[in-house]
Amino acid sequence: MTTARSVYRSTSTFKPRRRRLSDRRRADMDRWLETRGLEPTGPPVDWRSVFGHHRNAGADPLTDPLTAGAADVLPDVVDVVLDIGFGHGESVLELARRSPDTDLVAVEVHTPGVATLLEIVDREGLDNVRVVHGDALVFIDRVPAASLAEVRALFPDPWTKTRQNHRRLIRDDVVAALTDRLRIGGVIRLATDVDDYAELMIAACEGEPRLTGGRIDEPTDRPTTRFERRAIAEGRRTTDLRYVRIA
Repeated sequence: MTTARSVYRSTSTFKPRRRRLSDRRRADMDRWLETRGLEPTGPPVDWRSVFGHHRNAGADPLTDPLTAGAADVLPDVVDVVLDIGFGHGESVLELARRSPDTDLVAVEVHTPGVATLLEIVDREGLDNVRVVHGDALVFIDRVPAASLAEVRALFPDPWTKTRQNHRRLIRDDVVAALTDRLRIGGVIRLATDVDDYAELMIAACEGEPRLTGGRIDEPTDRPTTRFERRAIAEGRRTTDLRYVRIA
């Protein structure tokens, strides 16, 4: 049986950004999380159970043979994308709207961004999105091996000071653990505006023998996030990477 390893870090991979929500906003976020959230900890997730309800929305189970039995309806393989550190959710929303049959699990630690994404997901009825308010390195223990079509980490915290480099998210241990959870043909997409972090990402991915790929032109299907706009305004270039699991 294929297993997926855990990642253990003694220090966090994100910078705390403390901005308190109003009581009303917090109550709204908690309500949205009840229906559109996943807990960071718990047993392995069954993606078909989490997302299956939206795949045959509107079908009549009494007259439509495709919905006669839920176990027969839901596909054996679903396209699940794990988006780590989504900020305010621009890339998650773009993909969710463009590809309604792709299921997205969006993970973020910073509460204001989580509330913003949940509000839009709820308002637009984007049933192919689930949100995790917590640390991605904790949540991946819930992600079954070989169950993801794609993993995305766009502009993770750069930790630019030399003494802080060890806190960076994309390192050998994380790449190995994420590759465990990709199915064959699954993709890891990364982006950063910090040159030495890009080189670290490349070294980590190229050191994983199950992956092949490298630098790519900026994808036309990736929206420009507020983090990237800031980088452009400050004269920094963006590096986009794409790797495919081949074994």
